[in-house]
Amino acid sequence: MKAVMVDTCVLLDVITEDATWFTWSEAMVRRAAEEGTLVINPVIYAELSVGFARIEDMEDLLTPDLFDYRPIPREAAFLAGKSFLEYRRRGGVRAFPLPDFFIGAHASVEDLPLVTRDAGRFKTYFPRLTLICP
Repeated sequence: MKAVMVDTCVLLDVITEDATWFTWSEAMVRRAAEEGTLVINPVIYAELSVGFARIEDMEDLLTPDLFDYRPIPREAAFLAGKSFLEYRRRGGVRAFPLPDFFIGAHASVEDLPLVTRDAGRFKTYFPRLTLICP
């Protein structure tokens, strides 16, 4: 594993020491960090920010020696839109693309494995995406 995108839920499990998922999530984050780079994007950053009062506190956690903050490429934004369109065709009721569409599309376009414990939507809309999940 060189670079791995880490889903928000996994990072939150570690940050909050979630009673159910901490052990698995912490092990996956540790393993990915030892073998390469932990990738996050603006969507993951925004979702994480909800739990912090100050950006400085969040930045102290997301240090550049551990985390590679990458912008979402246009190709990934396009793919997120197309995946959302498929979601709507299948009966999805949301009016706008969900964060998972941007995360999954970004990981797909950059051919990054994704560490997540919420694999359902990713498996459905990004079937070629390599998932690291329980």
